[in-house]
Amino acid sequence: MTNETMEPTEGKSKSNYESELNDWINHEKAAIDLIGVIGKLWFEKSIELILFRNQLVDRSASEIMNLHHYAKNIVKKVITVEDTLSIASEISKMDICPSRIDIGKLAFELQQEGSKFKDVNEFLKNKLIDFVGKKHTITPKDVVLFGFGRIGRLAARELIAQAGKGEQLRLKAIVTRGSSDEEIIKRADLLRTDSVHGVFPGTIIEDLEKKALIINGHTVFMIDAKNPEDVDYTHYGINNALLIDNTGVYRDKAELSRHLKAKGITKVLLTAPAKDIPNVVHGVNHQTIDLKTDDILSAASCTTNAIMPVLQVVHTKLGIVRGHIETVHSYTNDQNLLDNYHKKYRRGRSAALNMVITETGAESALKKVLPQLSGKFTANSVRVPTPNVSLAILSMTIDKEITKDELNDILKDAALNGALVEQIQYMNSNELVSTDVIGNPCPSVFDSQATIVGPDKKNIVLYVWYDNEYGYTRQVIRFSKFIAEVRRMVYY
Repeated sequence: MTNETMEPTEGKSKSNYESELNDWINHEKAAIDLIGVIGKLWFEKSIELILFRNQLVDRSASEIMNLHHYAKNIVKKVITVEDTLSIASEISKMDICPSRIDIGKLAFELQQEGSKFKDVNEFLKNKLIDFVGKKHTITPKDVVLFGFGRIGRLAARELIAQAGKGEQLRLKAIVTRGSSDEEIIKRADLLRTDSVHGVFPGTIIEDLEKKALIINGHTVFMIDAKNPEDVDYTHYGINNALLIDNTGVYRDKAELSRHLKAKGITKVLLTAPAKDIPNVVHGVNHQTIDLKTDDILSAASCTTNAIMPVLQVVHTKLGIVRGHIETVHSYTNDQNLLDNYHKKYRRGRSAALNMVITETGAESALKKVLPQLSGKFTANSVRVPTPNVSLAILSMTIDKEITKDELNDILKDAALNGALVEQIQYMNSNELVSTDVIGNPCPSVFDSQATIVGPDKKNIVLYVWYDNEYGYTRQVIRFSKFIAEVRRMVYY
């Protein structure tokens, strides 16, 4: 082949390369501009912009561009960073109340309906008519974390990350056993860096004189207490507070009521299954509680939060006759690192070396969260040697015949539309593995590639991943906002 025949191809290749690179640079510039608008709306107006349920606050330009790529490949809605930037910029000029707005949804709707309106402003005024010029008053709620383990530290991170102008939940104190200078320094270090979730993206300063941590400017008192009723929270300027109990030590109403004897506490939320108080999966049954009378509540378990949204969708659409739940769960601090005595069988064997069959409360949780499914399921669990992210395998017989594509479409629609968009994420990756789910904000990550439908079209198997630490913590925060009545208006 001669040089003459090569040159046009090389020139075309070079031209395409330059063109694609310039396009990428322009998109990245737009993403940087979008970050500025997102931050301004968040800190000045308490307006949080999201993209098809994905958080945009505190994201890098590359992450924002990847989320637009997700919109194209998963949501099947092709929008550009320039599209969302245009909408975000227009929102920043409007008088909109504190809210959570999906600009991905708005951008797609603008593509479909834009011809009906003279400009973007008129379109947004039509779509956000209930948000414009409205006074949506929110009274901030003080929060106390009782216990500072895996969930407690993630809750602290998330409360600070979502603080914004401080109009919703305000972390005021963390209660532990011991508050010596050394213990405060150690707890601060554990908050700064986590082996699973990485470095905390902020600043933490130990104020040993005040017995407090200054986290991104928030003064959080470190309180030493052996008993729930011992603390006078009003002494720390904490009033009418929500206490989130992360210890798992107190599980029934009588024990948890001890928190209400402490001055300054009016609501209690347990981050574990409870015996005789409402067990709630936010998005599924949170509307069944009475905020005026229910002062002690449970956010159930991580597994319960993972499976209930999917089970609700399947039962509503297809009817569940019977089924089995098997959870493949990462090991927890309840197990032994090396073989030793344990009050429960098998959990005494080394967690880092063994797969361990153990029980799960998933089936009993159905009675409390989705009672219409009570008695239809069996359940068990296998603990495996991974530090985080678990998998629920839902094997079911349903009333209606269905294909794999039809079944996946039902879950995809639930993930993108309706009341469970914060709870279910639809994934379509052939390469999805457990570490890909670390840091996922949804309690249910539906693996569409793994779906199985039997020959009779009525026996189905669904695979649901969940970050049993972070995904669950995000559910706790969602439910906390509901309990505290600090939820903003939403446009999803």
